[in-house]
Amino acid sequence: MIDLILVVLLAVAGVVLLLLELFLLPGFGIAGISGFACLIGSVVVAYLRISATAGHIALAACIVLVALAVYGFLRSHALEKMALDTTIDSKVDLADPGKKIEELKK
Repeated sequence: MIDLILVVLLAVAGVVLLLLELFLLPGFGIAGISGFACLIGSVVVAYLRISATAGHIALAACIVLVALAVYGFLRSHALEKMALDTTIDSKVDLADPGKKIEELKK
């Protein structure tokens, strides 16, 4: 039972760390390496301490969890809040020759 909890906790921690690395922290650093290490650790613990079938299930679950987490994060519009999006809505009236600047519409 403790091994199963360890596998689940490592898988969840791995997914969270990978999401942090992909979307919040620039580059490929400590969080990404730690996330991959947690995911690999969860699969290894499942293979060695539970059974080969549990290892296969853990491997498939880790792949599906990472894919669903990335897909869900992309669909949540959270990136739109983080990304720089500027649009210029202003309009500048250019003066015709012979028109004074004070006569332009505001």
